[in-house]
Amino acid sequence: MATIADTAAEQERPLADPTDAFRAEVRDWLAANFPASLRGNDNGMSAIEGPSEPSADEEAWRQAIGAKGWGVPTWPREYGGGGLSRAEARVLQDEMARAGAWNPIGGMGVMMFGPTLLEYGTEAQKREHIPAIARGEVRWCQGYSEPGAGSDLASLQCFAEDRGDHYLVNGQKTWTSGGQWADKCFALVRTDRTKKHEGISFLLIDMKSPGVEVKPIRLISGSSPFCETFFTDVRVPKGNLVGREGEGWTIGKRLLQHERSSLSGGGSSSKLLGGRPVSETAKAYRGVDGEGRVADPDLRMRIVRHEMDSRAFALTLRRAALESKSNQGPSAASSIMKNVGARVVQDRAELGIEIMGMNGLGWEGEGFSEEELHQTRAWLWGKAVSIYGGSSEIQNNVIAKRILGMLDHQ
Repeated sequence: MATIADTAAEQERPLADPTDAFRAEVRDWLAANFPASLRGNDNGMSAIEGPSEPSADEEAWRQAIGAKGWGVPTWPREYGGGGLSRAEARVLQDEMARAGAWNPIGGMGVMMFGPTLLEYGTEAQKREHIPAIARGEVRWCQGYSEPGAGSDLASLQCFAEDRGDHYLVNGQKTWTSGGQWADKCFALVRTDRTKKHEGISFLLIDMKSPGVEVKPIRLISGSSPFCETFFTDVRVPKGNLVGREGEGWTIGKRLLQHERSSLSGGGSSSKLLGGRPVSETAKAYRGVDGEGRVADPDLRMRIVRHEMDSRAFALTLRRAALESKSNQGPSAASSIMKNVGARVVQDRAELGIEIMGMNGLGWEGEGFSEEELHQTRAWLWGKAVSIYGGSSEIQNNVIAKRILGMLDHQ
């Protein structure tokens, strides 16, 4: 017969973590499938250099995690995702970090198009496109901006003419990230010239179609990740229309929320400005005082402020991710995250250049280390962070209107 003491002891015994069994499963699976040669070595697509040819181990790792669905852990299992809960996805993330593993499944298909198609696509479209994204087999690019439609995106003129069973697309897009490597493009096109926002539709275009021409744009950083894209009498099946004609602006805005949410987390910028902490770089270049701190007190204070901002931002991102569990996805608050993330990234780049001094301004030559040359390019690239994905000014407008409730006054 149980005594009062036995009952009290039972009540005080800590409850088992419901994710413990899953954590053990993840550890065993990673031990069996993640190649040791790749530990801590993320060789995925670089925003500076573009995609590189994967090694045998990298390809094996992509296929393994793609088949498991853990490259997109919370996407529905019926479309190739992992079908995990948010809690399980966090366990997976933690265990991958512990093992030095990285996710080889990414790109615009994951960060923008996939979540949008899951929400707005037909069943046939989901089954056609989502599994290939989940396995990392298809690379997508974004056809939004045009030479005359950047900040005022709704002014776009790329036209899709209804030809019965297909559209005939003519026009131009610019700043097409990764367009020269992409297999497919999700694009905003005009299907009605008599209406502005209501005349825009969301269309999926095969980049290998006759009439598609891509010209890379060389940037000041020395890389060419963006392109001009030209469409000349490109035939697109009617089944590639997402939603109905005229719904493109609504769908396109939703996709931008997913984009800004991803970019606010660092995205490619975190790789560009990655490496050792700013404080460690400062100690190496500026020396330390008697207490082992960065010798320059003014620089030390600014580094501390930057690191406080970075950590506070990281915690805010984590909280936002947890809060989104009860929502339908990213909200207009992603515009706040995008702006803050851009400032943090650019502050870090500026500090890096200042710390390295003349060594941080090298472009080529034996007098500079690989880290120093990388820092120069990262600093130049970082200038674009507050522009792409919607400029900081555009994000301020979104914040003012949709979060603060401020209206335009004539």
